[in-house]
This record gives sequence, C-alpha cells and structure tokens, in this order.
Amino acid sequence: MLVFATETSCDETSICLMENNKIIEHTIFSQEIHNKHGGVVPELASRSHLEKLQEMTINLFSKKYIDPSQIDVFCATCGPGLIGSLLVGSTFTKSLSINFNRPFIPVNHLEGHILSTSFNNEIIYPHLVLLLTGGHTQIYLMKNNMQIELLGESLDDAIGEAFDKTAKLIGLGYPGGAEIEKMATLGDEDYFLLPKPLINKKNLNFSFSGIKTHINLLTKKNEINDKFVSNLSASFQKTIIEIISEKLITGLDVLKQKNIIVNSVSIVGGVANNNYIRHKLENLFDKRKIKLYYPLKEMMSDNAAMIAWACIKNYNKDKINIFFKPDPRLKIV
Repeated sequence: MLVFATETSCDETSICLMENNKIIEHTIFSQEIHNKHGGVVPELASRSHLEKLQEMTINLFSKKYIDPSQIDVFCATCGPGLIGSLLVGSTFTKSLSINFNRPFIPVNHLEGHILSTSFNNEIIYPHLVLLLTGGHTQIYLMKNNMQIELLGESLDDAIGEAFDKTAKLIGLGYPGGAEIEKMATLGDEDYFLLPKPLINKKNLNFSFSGIKTHINLLTKKNEINDKFVSNLSASFQKTIIEIISEKLITGLDVLKQKNIIVNSVSIVGGVANNNYIRHKLENLFDKRKIKLYYPLKEMMSDNAAMIAWACIKNYNKDKINIFFKPDPRLKIV
C-alpha cells in the first residue's frame, strides 16, 4: 500500500510518502518564526502550513520516480492539536484525495506517536508507552496495536510545555528543551530542591505547573546569571526525571497486581530526544530487565512518517471518512 500523509498539528509541517514499511520520501519543516515570540503563535502556524504544504507537495510530486496517481490512500493528522493547523493539513490532504479519486483516512496524532516505535522494533505485548511531547505527557498500555488504554496523563502543563516555560523564565530561547539540556551539563543538579507534585499519589497522573511557579519565585529572589541558569536547569531536569521514573514504577507495580506483566516500554515524542532523560530511563529499565524502545530519530518529534505508519499499521476500510471534522481534543478510544 502506498500512502501519502501530512502532519500539521502544531508548528511542524511534514509530508511523507510511505509504501508498506518503507519510507519513500519524508520532509519536515520546522517553523522558526515562533522563536522570537517564545512560543507557538497559532495564526502564524496556520499560515506557514498553508504556504509550505503546497510547496513541499509540488516538489514531491515533481520527482520523476513518483506518480501521484499510484497513491492508494491519503491521510492526515486530524487531532489533537491547534484547530487552525489541523484544518489546513486535513483540508489540503482531503483535496488531494478527491483530485486523485482515492480514499481519505483521518489519523490521531497521539496514535501516530504510540505506534511509531513498532516501525523499527518488534514490540512485545503487553507494552507500556510513555508519551512526552510539547502538548502531552501520558502513559498508555498497549495490549496489541489496536487495543490502547490511557493509564495516566498530566493534569496541567505537558512536559514539553514545562521545559519551554522554565526556559523562558530563566532567559533561555525557544524551544526550551534543548537549551535547558545544554545549560544543565554545566550545573549542579542538587543545587535547588524543586517540588514534585503528585509524586506520592498512587496513580499515574502528572502535574508540572507547580514546578514552574516555584521557579518563577526563585528567579525573583536570585540574580539570573550563568551559574544560576546552569544549576536551575540541572535541578529541573533531575526533578522531572524523578517524577517520571516514580510514576513508571508505580504503573508497572499497579499492572503487576492485575497480573499484567510488562516486559517492554516505549519512550516517544520530542522530549524523548533529551539525552539526560534517556540515560536515566535506560538505567531504570535495565535494572528491571525491561526492554526499552525508541522510534527512529526522524519519527521522534511531530512528523508525517508516523502518521503514514499509523494509517498502514491499523488500516481498515471502516476508517475511510472524508467528512471527518478535525478535533483539537481528539482522544484515543
């Protein structure tokens, strides 16, 4: 099956042409226009998607070895995400499906992330997935690639959002994750004692907004110099991974009590690119003899390859629906 996919849920414009389990073409455009604003501006994101999607698709179809009339299915991210961005990507892709008289399948952005690890790994079920992105922090149980159950999620800020807001408070650029990771290598991770909301609650939910509030107070009491920024960045990263680790251990124990033994875990989403977080989680699961999987590097952050793969992996004619309306709060059911 030859699939054309688009991903425009936030500020990454991406298209992919995938045949079965082979990526034919994959392009990702990161909108740098948001950097000067310290965060994503929805209106600017939508306008950029509209401009870049046309340009990228024309370039793709102009390649001599690609015949768009041979495409079997068109699919696009239809939620969750920014409604304007979702509308641009889905409407554009629906138009292509009509033009080439091919079916259109709406794809859940979260499902794309969750299934992305199975593209380059043989998943052992039951399987736990930790989703770490700018908009979501969630733990899922996969009984198989069709049965996906949400076990816990952030009740306020997502982890990527927490990184971005913290970076902004201490004068670092956007996106904040890479900036904090860089400064943290020069700091003392034990210098600041930061709060760990919900850490002792025996559930799998997260909360990160209280950490941001505490850091805001610290910035008002201290001189914001390189030493302060480095120490705070290191302490922030340590606090974040301690929260994540504790919740994962709780999750594994809760499942074990239900006679569900998890032997493999996936870490997906853009924040999973953080080397400090990866190293700590690798140590955690190595001690428990649990296999840890990651998606391909190009399928880690928001991208169309994971959308194409989700379409192929769970293809069903019943999912064909050109009238599907994008939903900014779309959930996995």
